[in-house]
Order: sequence, then C-alpha cells, then structure tokens
Amino acid sequence: MALWSGTSLLTSKVPRKILFMFTLSLSVTYLFYSLVSCYGSLQFPLQENYVFQGRLVTEETTLGTLREKLYSASVQGFTEEDQGFTAAPTPEDAEEDAGRRGRRQRSRGGAVPASVSAPVRSGAGAAERERQDSSTTDSDLRANCTSDYGEKKLPQAIIIGVKKGGTRALLEALRVHPDVRAVGNEPHFFDRNYEKGLDWYRDLMPSTLEGQITMEKTPSYFVTNHAPKRIHSMARDIKLIMVVRNPVTRAISDYTQTLSKKPEIPTFEVLAFKNRTLGLIDASWSALRIGIYALHLESWMQYFPLSQMHFVSGERLILDPAGEMAKVQDFLGLKRIVTDKHFYFNKTKGFPCLKKPEDSSAPRCLGKSKGRTHPKIDPDVIRRLHKFYKPFNMMFYQMTGQNFQWELEEGGGQIR
Repeated sequence: MALWSGTSLLTSKVPRKILFMFTLSLSVTYLFYSLVSCYGSLQFPLQENYVFQGRLVTEETTLGTLREKLYSASVQGFTEEDQGFTAAPTPEDAEEDAGRRGRRQRSRGGAVPASVSAPVRSGAGAAERERQDSSTTDSDLRANCTSDYGEKKLPQAIIIGVKKGGTRALLEALRVHPDVRAVGNEPHFFDRNYEKGLDWYRDLMPSTLEGQITMEKTPSYFVTNHAPKRIHSMARDIKLIMVVRNPVTRAISDYTQTLSKKPEIPTFEVLAFKNRTLGLIDASWSALRIGIYALHLESWMQYFPLSQMHFVSGERLILDPAGEMAKVQDFLGLKRIVTDKHFYFNKTKGFPCLKKPEDSSAPRCLGKSKGRTHPKIDPDVIRRLHKFYKPFNMMFYQMTGQNFQWELEEGGGQIR
C-alpha cells in the first residue's frame, strides 16, 4: 500500500510538468540534431554543383571540352572554286556522325555546359538536345561559342590563293587542328564585300579561345589588285599562305571546272591563244593570267615581307600532305598535331583522303566536284604553255627562294 502511494505521488501534477518539459526537451534536441544531419546531406549536392560549375569556367576544362568538340567537328560543304580532301557530308552522314558523337559523349560521361545538359521533357526536346550536342556546322558552333567560351576576332592568318591550287585541301586539313578555327565558306571580303566593313567581316568569323588562330581562305585575293593594301590596313602582322601549283596544270584544272558548268565554251586550245599559228598566248585569259605568280606576288611584296608569307606546293600537298602540313603548322606557330595519321591516299582518285584518327569510319575523300578528269589537250599546246611560263616561274622561284621544279613536269597537263 505504501508502494502504491509512492507511485501516485510521482504522477501528481508537479512531476507531470517536469516529465512534459523533459519530453519536450528531448524532442527539440532530436529535431535539432536531425536538422544538422540533414543539412549536410542536403548541402552536398549543391556544393558539388557549385564546384562543378567552378570547374566549367576554368581555362583548362573549357579548352579541353571545347577543343574536343571542335576537333571532332566534321568538315563543311564547300564551293567548287578549289580542290579539297573531303566531300560535303550528306544528311545521312551528318545524322550518323551526330549519333556516334552523342553515344561517345554519353559513354564518357563528359561534363557539358548546363544549357546543354538540362533535363529533357519531350521528344522534340530530346531531338534539340541531340542537335546541340553533336551539330558541327559553323552556324551551330558560333551559337554555342558564347562570350564565356571565346570571342569573334579578325583573322590572324589568311589563305589568299591560288584558285585550283589546293587551298580547300589545305584549309580542311588545318581545321583538324584544335587551335585553328576557320570559316568554311569563302568570305570574299577584300575583293567583293569590302564596303560592308570590318564589323561585318568579324561577325563571319567563328568564336575563338585564347591561343587559337582565326583563319579564312579566299583564293581570288591573290589576283585582286587592292587586296594587299586592304589586308595590310586591317593587320600589318597577319600571316599569308599561298598554295601554288604548276601553272599549266592549274590552268587546265581551271578550264575543266568552267567546262563542267558551261559545256558550250570553246576548247582550251582556242582560249589559250590569240593566234595559234604565230604562237601568241592570250595572257589576258584569267585561266592563264592567274598562273603568272611573280606578277601577282610583286603586289603583295609591296606591303608584306616574305617572313609573313608561306608558299605551299600543291603537288607536294598531294604526294606528301603530312610533310606540307608540318611546314604550315610551323609557320603558324602551332604544335604539329596534324600528321600522317590524318591522311589516307586513295589510289582510285589519286588524292589523299582526310580522316580523324579516333574515328573508325571510312575516311572522307574528294566529292564529285573534285578531281575531275581533264580533257585531252594537244601536247604541243602544253609544251608552248610551259615555255611561256618558264621565265615567270624562274622569277617566282627567285622571289620566294623556293624551286618548285615545274619545268620537270612536261606531262603536267595530266595531273588533276
């Protein structure tokens, strides 16, 4: 009975208040520790995301991510104005390449900007995301290159000529280099669009990161009288590249291109002579005049020293593309990244094909508009043209300090 009385005493009003306060204290303490514990787990993803975003804007990660994208970019379609290694990709090729790059990116688990990696909530959104991840056109690259990833600059190097010499081939090989960003189409700024101004010209250029070179190529600059002065006014220290080829072969290639568009034009022999009986060459015909390299180079040397010019042999670019690319990369101050592993010689076409060493797909070769079969030209006409060009070639060798040995190519008319 006394024990029961003691228990009743413990459950009286005063002890109940103490018990309530004790229970409340335990609840508050539990809640406090729960919040502390949850804060760490809730904070971690946010902190990880903050660090992730921090990594994105560091120079090393940005360069690595963007250069990989630029390096894997397929070459663009191009005009018929010059000779190239790669054909314009078909829509099917572009779709296949896009899927392959998308799969490669997902398998790597590589970091991509938040604007690209945002969750996709619809089929249309998925298609748009895939397009953003894998598109390789110049317009898409410009859209993805925001101010965080670079800026548009005027070119530091220009391939100024010559038409049908191999400028497209050279440009596409250079675009494999991660430190080169180039316009796919020919801007024709200094010969046709100069009145539009430098701001218009700059806007055509792709965005570049620090250490990358902006380039363009327009072969007609070489034979445009006012182009040297205009380019000099823009940038006195710019680097100029000329791809030159046996002028007889170049003229025949030029004619072949025109013939494919205008089958009704006179024969090569008719256009090449003012009077064939007297052996008078018509040097006013553009196909022949372009090949008088010494005449055009003289205009450029009035504004630029030879140290800012580099001359690529169109013949050696076919026979030894890696060797010529090594010289060009040295001239531009680039690391020799484009090497023999990027080229595959196609015996059927007679030209190197450009490939990317990390791709397992077949290399892309010349399109139908490239490497056309030349019409058969009278050997006597070819001989007379070689004789006509010889003094100009000798002068060109002296001006450049290089002997291209075109006089040894008596059968040059058969080169495509």
